[in-house]
Amino acid sequence: MNAELKRRVVHALGKYVLNVPDKLLFAAGLAMPGRALLETIGRKTGRPRRTPVGDGLVDNQFWIVAEHGMQADYVRNLAKNPRVRLKLRHGILARWHSGTANVLPHDDPRERQRWLAQKLPASRTNAAIVRLLGTELLTVRIDLDA
Repeated sequence: MNAELKRRVVHALGKYVLNVPDKLLFAAGLAMPGRALLETIGRKTGRPRRTPVGDGLVDNQFWIVAEHGMQADYVRNLAKNPRVRLKLRHGILARWHSGTANVLPHDDPRERQRWLAQKLPASRTNAAIVRLLGTELLTVRIDLDA
């Protein structure tokens, strides 16, 4: 399967199947272990866009390895406007945190996943799925506001 077709299939699968339970739980103020909700501002519409991501919180930074790199809508959104919000798990509940996103094209995303797995062992499953479904891995770091 070529990369563009794979990206389209994975995007549709995520949007209409895989991400639906996460979005419903987050809307109710709950969060599954190992999950977070990223909110960017749409680059065309100016409206909030929410995307479930793996939990990459280490200290005051949040790390994401985007499976489709700059082709991912949320990455293109944060490239235009780096101010984002993250809904993070606190117990079984979740609450919002603001931050500034940085796309790191020179960071090695596979090495970043290995580093994250050392810091957050629960991130291993998400990392494996990202590698399996991904077409162009790209690291994003979000510096959370104090």
